[in-house]
Amino acid sequence: MKKAMRIMYLSALFFLSVTLVFAAGQQDKKAASDDGVTFSWWALSGGGGVDDPRELARQEMIDEYEASHPGVHIELVMLENEAFKQKIQVAIQAGNPPDMFHSWGGGVMIEYAKSGMLRDITDAVNNDLSKRIGIGTLGVYGDAGKYYGGPYDMGAVGMWYNKDIFKEVGVAVPETWDDLLKIVPKIKAAGYVPIALGGGDKWPAHFWWVYLAMRVGGKEAFDKAYNGTGSFADEPFVRAGEKLLELVKLDPFQTGYLGSSYDDEAALMGNKKAAMELMGQWAPGVQVANSVNGEGLGSSLGWFSFPAVAGGAGKLTDVMGGGGGYVLGKNAPDEAVDFLKFLLNKENNITLSKVEGSIPVVAGAEVALEGNENAVKMVKAIASADYYQLYYDQFLPPAVGEAVKDAVANLFAGVSTPKESAEAIQSSWEDNK
Repeated sequence: MKKAMRIMYLSALFFLSVTLVFAAGQQDKKAASDDGVTFSWWALSGGGGVDDPRELARQEMIDEYEASHPGVHIELVMLENEAFKQKIQVAIQAGNPPDMFHSWGGGVMIEYAKSGMLRDITDAVNNDLSKRIGIGTLGVYGDAGKYYGGPYDMGAVGMWYNKDIFKEVGVAVPETWDDLLKIVPKIKAAGYVPIALGGGDKWPAHFWWVYLAMRVGGKEAFDKAYNGTGSFADEPFVRAGEKLLELVKLDPFQTGYLGSSYDDEAALMGNKKAAMELMGQWAPGVQVANSVNGEGLGSSLGWFSFPAVAGGAGKLTDVMGGGGGYVLGKNAPDEAVDFLKFLLNKENNITLSKVEGSIPVVAGAEVALEGNENAVKMVKAIASADYYQLYYDQFLPPAVGEAVKDAVANLFAGVSTPKESAEAIQSSWEDNK
């Protein structure tokens, strides 16, 4: 009986092996006969694992495009923000960028273009995308008359807050830095985390220093540092660090914030544990993705501009921000360029706005903002800004952007003084500009 069972088992194993080999052969034949095109697309996830609405929305767009373009296969890779930044650097350094990938435009993108890692899609921009996206917005993805991609989102970094917590504690939206410092102890005494911060990812923390530098020194301080008539070690940038330490001394962040990720930060907001976070237009969507109830704060979520600093040269209306978009890798096929044009149509721009809370840039897609009070406030803030500053870690060359984030992280950790941090940034700027 045992012998018979063994023979049956071996026979079944043999049959399974033959079947697998045959199936693999068929798959190879299919791939060989397909004569199609496969390209890669790296995009940012919003957390939430397999239920990430960002991934689901993009997969639906892929399915629609592939259905109408037989032979085209798109391999979507969703990456968390920090993981994406690390992997794309490795891919660029290896000379093997993905065919289409996320970009914030600006100095980092220009560096990639100068090193020959991006495909020039100027014709596609001039003949197609510029007919539905403003040339100023497209300009973030261009340099010296050439374009390498296009945006689907352009917004602002600002203060997101829980209206219910503010009401319960009895505090008002702060308009000045001193006002912000005054409400922190009150919120903390009520048992809430005053400010959520993913300090371990560094980029959320650098927003705080950059905004303070803007409020203290205004556009003039940055322009001087950038064009060499001044320095990132000048008084406004040192004072920005000093103002930041005023906040840090109040212990306003969650326990262990220096090692926390941005998803941790969003979860604290989405689960109503924290009162505020400083973040971009994508914050509501990431809060939802990282909340236990899958709903986030809903109508309890509010937005206000980063507070003014008394005596500062910067205006309350000055805005730091940026958006999201995609650029094409150097070996991207024509089909990837065509897919980018499809991705940036009105319908898809509306979909991404509703899923991510992004600020649409395609003509006609602004209908997605109807009823979204926070988005409307943000759009008005951008429209009234005399000075719009792209995030430093994207506007400046990659090495300098990293130096800014490291210097600010050292400030938060108490490893360096405001003066030392400012000097470290200037040193990197002199070495890499």
